[in-house]
Amino acid sequence: MSDIERRVEEFTARDMAVADDLRLFAESCRPAVIRECVGSWPAVTASGQGGTEVLAYIARFDAGLSAEYFSGGPELGGRYHYGTGPGGFNFARETASIGDALNRITRNARSGDETAYLGSLPTDAYFPGFAEANPCALLGADVRPRLWVGNRSTVACHYDSYDNLACVVAGRRRFTLYPPAAIGDLYVGPVDHTLSGQPVSMAAGAPDERAYPRFAAARESAIVVDLEPGDALYLPKLWWHQVEALDPVNILVNYWWDGFAAGPDSPYTAMLLAMIAVAERPEPERAAWRAYFDHYVFRPNGHPLAHLPAEQRGVLGPLAQGNYGRIRTLVMRLLRGG
Repeated sequence: MSDIERRVEEFTARDMAVADDLRLFAESCRPAVIRECVGSWPAVTASGQGGTEVLAYIARFDAGLSAEYFSGGPELGGRYHYGTGPGGFNFARETASIGDALNRITRNARSGDETAYLGSLPTDAYFPGFAEANPCALLGADVRPRLWVGNRSTVACHYDSYDNLACVVAGRRRFTLYPPAAIGDLYVGPVDHTLSGQPVSMAAGAPDERAYPRFAAARESAIVVDLEPGDALYLPKLWWHQVEALDPVNILVNYWWDGFAAGPDSPYTAMLLAMIAVAERPEPERAAWRAYFDHYVFRPNGHPLAHLPAEQRGVLGPLAQGNYGRIRTLVMRLLRGG
């Protein structure tokens, strides 16, 4: 990756005039920083008064629900990852009321006896009214925010299957980004035994990187982005990212969406099906299927039926013209053995 490719473009809130600007980022599949994107939020203003004050501000919206509370002792160093503890992780999980969890996070910030966080909480359910008090003009009302609250921590390097706008409310955040092509050098863990949803890199942030020699190539492609309260990072789907919360109290609001979905089926689902249908066939046969996937799916040479008039392309015509449903019906029939 060249020095130019390793730079993230930076914009200000004034540069982002309309929501379509985010769609342009998504089309290019490149990350971008938007400085002071949410600097006018009351939550960000509260964070400028201190950690206790911003946690108290968040608590005003508490709906009285409970959520999963992740925690560990000082020996964790804030790095949430695999380990020898229950379930094979180095941290503990418990169900706690939001009020109790916020109080504990407040105490942790003073004592340092524990590090903890609450993650990916839909604000509509857990903190009703927060989204309306702290609106994001760059996204439609149908894209709803989630809240992350905690102490110093390092969330293991992972990817999301949706586009992500990550807005820093309190504390500094450091994102270390790796492009999708780095996946083979990141030593990714199992897809069905994960920390909290997505598989993670075993190498990124590991105490001893010598156990992962190919990670040196991934490190060459790494992009480090530091964000202050009010800043936001647009993170394209499938970009790997390690997230460090650098201060005793850290709050982040994020939005996930997919601006290019033609229907309810995700590319990840298709990839899992391809794993069982293709992955363990002989290499020459896999190479043959790769040619077909390239031709019909990835289309490096354009539409596979470009040599035919549009009206003769059958189900390979535009998905929006009913062909999504036609192909899906065919797939479901084949999966049922019909």
